Amino acid sequence: MSRLPNHFHIPFTPQAEATAVVTAPNVRITVLTERLLRLEYSPDNVFEDRPSQAFWYRRQPVPDFEFSRSESEIIIKTNFLTLRYQIGKPFSAKTLLITLRESGVTWHYGDAQTDNLLGTYRTLDEVSGSTPLELGLMSRAGWAVVDDSRSLVFNEEGWLELRQGEAVDLYFFGYGHDYRACLRDFSKVAGPPPPLPRWALGNWWSRYWGYSQAELTQLMRDFREHQVPLSVCIIDMDWHITDVHYEGATWAWHTSGWTGYTWNRALFPDPQGFISWLHAQGLKTALNLHPADGVWPHEAAYAAMARRMGIDPDSQEPVRFDIADPQFTQAYLEELHHPLEAQGVDFWWMDWQQGELSKLPGLDPLWWLNHIHFHDLARTGKRPFIFSRWGGLGNHRYPIGFSGDTHVTWESLAFQPYFTATAANVGYGWWSHDIGGHMMGTEDRELYTRWVQFGVFSPIMRLHSTKNAFHERCPWGYDEEVLRLTRDAMQLRHALIPYLYTMSWRHHRDSLPLVRPLYHDYPEAAAAYYCPQQYTFGTELLVAPFTSPANPDTRLSRQVAWLPAGDWYDFFSGEYFRGDGWYALYGQLADVPVFAKAGAIVPLGPKVGWGGVVNPAELDIHVFAGADNCFVLYEDDGETQDADYGLTEVRQHWRETELELTVQVDAARTATIPDTRQYHFRLHGVVNPDRVLLQIGGQPAENWAFTYDEETETVHVTAVDVPKHAAISLILSTSRATLLARRDRLEERLLAMLRAFKLDSMTKGVLAPQLAALRENPALLAQYELALTAGQTRALLEVTQQAGIHHITQMRHPDLLLLWNNRESDVVRYRFTQSDLHTWNLAQRYHHESGTMPRFKAIVPEKVWRGTAVYADIYKEVCYGE
Repeated sequence: MSRLPNHFHIPFTPQAEATAVVTAPNVRITVLTERLLRLEYSPDNVFEDRPSQAFWYRRQPVPDFEFSRSESEIIIKTNFLTLRYQIGKPFSAKTLLITLRESGVTWHYGDAQTDNLLGTYRTLDEVSGSTPLELGLMSRAGWAVVDDSRSLVFNEEGWLELRQGEAVDLYFFGYGHDYRACLRDFSKVAGPPPPLPRWALGNWWSRYWGYSQAELTQLMRDFREHQVPLSVCIIDMDWHITDVHYEGATWAWHTSGWTGYTWNRALFPDPQGFISWLHAQGLKTALNLHPADGVWPHEAAYAAMARRMGIDPDSQEPVRFDIADPQFTQAYLEELHHPLEAQGVDFWWMDWQQGELSKLPGLDPLWWLNHIHFHDLARTGKRPFIFSRWGGLGNHRYPIGFSGDTHVTWESLAFQPYFTATAANVGYGWWSHDIGGHMMGTEDRELYTRWVQFGVFSPIMRLHSTKNAFHERCPWGYDEEVLRLTRDAMQLRHALIPYLYTMSWRHHRDSLPLVRPLYHDYPEAAAAYYCPQQYTFGTELLVAPFTSPANPDTRLSRQVAWLPAGDWYDFFSGEYFRGDGWYALYGQLADVPVFAKAGAIVPLGPKVGWGGVVNPAELDIHVFAGADNCFVLYEDDGETQDADYGLTEVRQHWRETELELTVQVDAARTATIPDTRQYHFRLHGVVNPDRVLLQIGGQPAENWAFTYDEETETVHVTAVDVPKHAAISLILSTSRATLLARRDRLEERLLAMLRAFKLDSMTKGVLAPQLAALRENPALLAQYELALTAGQTRALLEVTQQAGIHHITQMRHPDLLLLWNNRESDVVRYRFTQSDLHTWNLAQRYHHESGTMPRFKAIVPEKVWRGTAVYADIYKEVCYGE
C-alpha cells in the first residue's frame, strides 16, 4: 500500500530511451538533448534510473547523434557537442572532455566554472546589500555542469530515499550562448514551471504584527478607502497561539512561540468568518508557518496528531517535527493543514529558517516542505501555489519564492534587480521581496517610494516589514506625495495583470521567466553582461529602476542603463531613444525608467482603486510604432488546473507611412473572454495622422473616438462594446515621408533637469537658453564652474555628451566600472589606474591606460584603483576603490 495519497504519485518518466544511452565498463552516457548530456561513473557499475530531486523526465525524444568506439575511446557527436572518453578509466581531466563545436571551447572533467553566470540563493535573511549566489545553468564560456551525485531519489511510492552505491552523476549543459534554449531543455528534463493563479500577480499586504481580526479588517478597509488595490492579505505568525508555558511537579517546557496551528481566539474570535470576509473583498489569504517545533499539547489538533503517531495524548508528550517520516508527513497535512484549508486558507507561507538537516541524510526539510505542500494543494483541482524560500535546483516547480528578511537600506534595494533577474538562470522566475525592506535600517520616504516602484516591475509585489512600530508600509503613512505616487504605482500593478498573466503562461509554456538578464536576449552584445540593475520585463519591456537616493544638488535620481540595438521609447512619456548605447537617466520621484522597443504591444486593464484582478471588460492596449510584432493575450479562469482558455491576437503591421493594428480572438479559444469589450488603443511615437480608419467585423466602426496628444506623440482611439468574435482593424496613415514622430526632446529633458536643480534662479535663467548648444559645445559650462555643483555639472555633461563613467558595487563583481561614449566624441577622455602593492611581479604591480572615452568598455578593477572621466578639460568625474 502507498504511504502517501495518489496526488503525490507524480507520473515521472525518469529512464531515458535505450537508444539515447551509450555504455562502457563503469560508465553510462545519456544524450538527453543535442546539448544536454548525463555523465555517470560507477565503480561498482550500479546506475540510477529513478527520478532525482531535480531531474524527473529523462525519457526525451532521442536526438540525432553519432557514436563510435575503439578499443580505447568513445566518441559521441551531436550537432553541437563532441564528447571523448577514454574507456576503462575513472573520469578525470584527461579521460573525459567535451568540445562545443561552434566555439571550439573544450571542457575537461573537473574544470572550475569561473565564467558561470550564477543562479540564485536560498535567502536574503539579515542581508544589507549583496550576498554570493549559487552556480547557474549557463556560462559565458558556453558550458555549465550540475553535479547531481548527492541528491536523493524518488521511490515508487513518491517518497525520497538515498541512492545506491557511490556514483558520479553529472549533467553537462553545452548551450553556448543560447540561454533561452538552455532553460527550455532544462524544463523538459526537470519539469516545467507551473502557471500562477491570476490573483497572485496583484498587490500583497503582509506584515509581521500582532493584528487583531478587527484591526486587520479595518486595515483592508483603509486600503480600499485610499484606493490602493490589493489581491492578497497574509496573516503572519500571530494568527496562532504564541505564548505557551507548561509546568509540572518535576518538569517544565516552553515552546519557542514560532510554531503553531491553533487560532489565537483573543485576536481572531471568528477566523472562518474573517477569511470569508476577506474573500468577499476579493482577497486571498495565507497563514505563516514555522513547523520546526512540532505539535505540543496546547494545540487543538494535538490529540489527533499524537494518536496518528502512536503517542498517548494523556502523556502530554509533544509530537516532534519529522518531515522525513511519511507517517508524520501525512498526519501533518491531514490533521494540521486540511482543516484550516477547509476554513478558507488559500495557500501557506512556509517560513522555514531552521537549517538544512533532517533524519534522512541529504534531505533538506525546506526542499521537501516545498514539494509536499505544493502537490498537496493540487489535490482538489485548484492551481497549487506556495510561498517559501528557494530550496535548491528544481524549486522552479514550486512558486513562489520568499527572498527573506532584508535590511531597510538602499544597498538592499540596489541588489534586488540583479538578484531577481539572475534567478532566471536556474528557471526560478517568481521571487517575492519584502517591498520596503524587512528590518533594521532607516525608514525614508524616498527609499520606500523607489522600492514600491521596483515592486510593481518585479515578479511579485508584496509590502512587508518586521514587528517594529517605526517601520511604515502603508502608502498613506508618509505624506501626500508618497501616497499619490505609490497609489498610482500600485494601481498600475493591477492594470498590468493581463500582461503579467500572459507572461506567466509563457513562462509555463516556453520556460522564459518574466524577469531575465539582458544577455538572455542579446547574448553576443558585451554590454548585456554588465548591466546588473536592469532586466527585461516580459517580452515587450525593459526596466532599469532607480535604486539610489537623489543627489541633494540635482534633486534627481540617477541610473545608467544600456538600450540594445534598435529603437526604444520611454514607456510613460513616449520619448524616443536610439539603441545600442548607454544613457545616464535622471528622474524625479515620480519617474520610473521603463522602456518599450519599437513594435512593442502591451495590454493593460483599467486603473482601479480596488479589484482589477479578473479578466477585464476594458483593455488599454499600448502600441509602440516602428516594427512588426504580434502579442497573444492569454486568459483563463485564473484558478483551476487544466482550465479552458481564450487567446486574443494583437498584431502590428508596420509600413513607413502606415501602421495597421489588428485584434482577433482565436475562434477555437474563446473561453473566459468577455462577450463584449471596450478597447483603448494608444499608439505611441507617431505624428498626427492624416487618416484614421477603424473597422469592426469588416465594417466601419460606429461607436468610437480619436484624439492626438502632441506632447507624448500618441494617438488614442477608443472602440466601445466590441463583440469578442468581431475582428478589429485600425489603420493610421500619413502623406508625410514617415508616420514616425520621434521629436528630439533633449532640450526639454535638460530644461526639466534644470528646474529640479537646487540652484539660484538667476543662474538657471542665464543657463537655460544655452542648454541646446551644450550638446556640441560642452565647454560652455566652464563659465558656470563656480555656480554649478559637481553633481549638476556631471548630470548636464552625461546627458548632452551621452558619455560617462559609472561605478557599480557588490553585484557579480565587487567592483564594476562602466565607460561609455555613444557618439564617440573625442572631447571626453578617460584614465584608469590600478596597483597591487602586495605582489613582487612588477608587470602586475602597476597598470595604467588612458585615451578617448571608448564607445563601451567594462573594467573589473582589482586591488587599489581609480577611474576618471574628463569632459573637455572642464570637469572630472572620479571613481575609486581599495
